[in-house]
Amino acid sequence: MFFLPNSKWTWAFTLIALVQACVVLAFECYVFAHFQIHLQQSNNSGNSSSSRTIPTFLTLYIFGFLYQLVLVWDALRMKNTIQVIGLVMYNVGLLIYGAVQMEQIKEAIFALAEDEVLHQDIWSDTKPFLIAIPAIIAVGTIALAICAWKLYDEFAWTIYKRISADLRMKRRYLQYQIYIALLKFDFFFFLGFTVQFVVIVTQRQIEFALTIAAMPVTIIILLAAAWFVRKENLWGTIAVVILYFGGLAYFIFKLVRMYSSAREDAYRPARKELASFAVLTIILIILTITNALICAFNYNKGLKPYIYKTRPIEEDEKPMGSAYAPYATEMEPGVGGKRPVAGPSNAGRMEID
Repeated sequence: MFFLPNSKWTWAFTLIALVQACVVLAFECYVFAHFQIHLQQSNNSGNSSSSRTIPTFLTLYIFGFLYQLVLVWDALRMKNTIQVIGLVMYNVGLLIYGAVQMEQIKEAIFALAEDEVLHQDIWSDTKPFLIAIPAIIAVGTIALAICAWKLYDEFAWTIYKRISADLRMKRRYLQYQIYIALLKFDFFFFLGFTVQFVVIVTQRQIEFALTIAAMPVTIIILLAAAWFVRKENLWGTIAVVILYFGGLAYFIFKLVRMYSSAREDAYRPARKELASFAVLTIILIILTITNALICAFNYNKGLKPYIYKTRPIEEDEKPMGSAYAPYATEMEPGVGGKRPVAGPSNAGRMEID
């Protein structure tokens, strides 16, 4: 059944992400259209790497914000606090990217103006919109952070309901959630870097063909990683970790290559953004490898049944009243059947199993 937000804060989180995406993409589309209209007057701009800078940013922003909306829906559907917090950090990344793009677009416009491809006045026309984009995302980030704080309490019952009172099992489940969330964000940064590279480097070289081929391979690896961890398949996880190390080497190679003197002209229009994405992706790969190994150590320790219980928690499954919230993240091991500690109301009552 299709999920719709069902509380004040889930609606707020969804609408903030949606409004932010619509406004920012509208501004990006205006900048792109304004740029392309003036660029069409020149017949020799097609081979200029500077002329591909703005299409690169627009492509990535469309991909980034649409993917964010998918992750918002998924996080709220599953009541996944880890993913909600990750989305706030994801928004910070979009904020940084929006701030960097202004300087890069300015450099591209002035470079094209020197070649008499564009008039320099286009910068003054687009500058207000480029300034507004990071400002809007900054406001959106603050608003999303406030909603995430409220949703943390609202979703606290979910883990409590699924894992009961076992602290060790709760920790394993949290590590699993972190790993799955990292895979979802890896997808954006892997594919985001590849999309930028394909748009900027249009020469039909072996490197270009390999980059195109990397797209479906990346998707398959990430899907396989999620499947192996759910099935607690140790050898499959080891194989995926080896592929992660291959991806780590690939992005380090790309980072070094884009700063080599032989490739300086090809990468200059968006080198800062590509380098930023490469560095962030390298960090994410290291975190993903670490969490994959942690999850592998948790195999065959009783977590698997809880993973397959991860259907969305319905409103009528919550306990009566709201007193559970302060205690939902404080799970204490019980006796025998590991009964949850529900709060002060049980503090003075003895139970005999």
